[in-house]
Amino acid sequence: MKPTIFNAQRRKGQNSVSVVMLQVLAALVPGIGMMWWFFGWGIFIHLALAITIAVSAEAMVLYLRRKPIVTTLLDFSAVLTATLLALSLPPLVPWWITVIGTLFAIVIAKQLYGGLGYNPFNPAMVGYVALLISFPQQMTGWSPPLELTGTAVNFSDVLQTIFSNKPVDSITMATPLDTVKTQLRLNKPIAEITSSPLYGTIAGVGWEWIAAAFLFGGCGLLATRAITWQIPIGFLGGLAITASIFYLQDDTLFLSPAFHLFSGGAMLGAFFIATDPVTAAATPRGRLIYGILMGIIVYIIRTWGGYPDAIAFAVLLLNLAAPTIDHFTRPRVVVGSS
Repeated sequence: MKPTIFNAQRRKGQNSVSVVMLQVLAALVPGIGMMWWFFGWGIFIHLALAITIAVSAEAMVLYLRRKPIVTTLLDFSAVLTATLLALSLPPLVPWWITVIGTLFAIVIAKQLYGGLGYNPFNPAMVGYVALLISFPQQMTGWSPPLELTGTAVNFSDVLQTIFSNKPVDSITMATPLDTVKTQLRLNKPIAEITSSPLYGTIAGVGWEWIAAAFLFGGCGLLATRAITWQIPIGFLGGLAITASIFYLQDDTLFLSPAFHLFSGGAMLGAFFIATDPVTAAATPRGRLIYGILMGIIVYIIRTWGGYPDAIAFAVLLLNLAAPTIDHFTRPRVVVGSS
């Protein structure tokens, strides 16, 4: 297995891993709050469910492997994996979607490889992709932002919707990114599509503020040096530059760079998912290349692929390429003659 930053931190002490995880979780709070504001209580219900399943599953696997349970759980990596997965799910998705995705992320994508520091792929994104491929209907239906519906949905109604077997098609809709892609296939220009009430000043109503909140939290991580700048800047730069090239060629067929940056999971992916030190490139130059390539892949899949957003696919593809990127960007050691 390849050496990772977290492996080194474990040798120095468990506390350093826990501190990093807690910093990331704290930086997610603004985005979580904004998601609750626009999408309601479903966010917190799925967070609670995912975290409970993740911690329980990790404890069970550790018990079966005869590994330390309490000290491992206190690194909070299972909590972070569950949180990132839950934030990627539609707020009214059935409860069993969250359970299956969390179990897949923790048991298959993390513990099967030996636990934190040995998993080659981001566990939360493995769980998400497994769900998206297996249950596309449930995974692509988002409830409209509460600002558009004009009605407040109370906690008990959301709880009943998530834990009942009733279909929720009547109260779900496609995301702004998915809507744009569908309308473009009907030969409608961008200006006409984005004139809908679904869209705000920069991107989709609600989504632009959620992205701004994750950007704020991500800047906090950069300020505290919990993450390095290369991956998020490379990611956002690669996405923005690629989007600019096509937008300048034809703004009736291609979305603006700002729309791409403040839509979907771009900010969440750039600062909180792509920067996972276990699965990302490790060298400074490699991290920059890693981020740039990820941003380009996100744009390609968003524009011409079959899925409206592409963060998870881009992350997993670059996880696969990370060892090769590190190999070709590793600093050369020059031995001088005496």
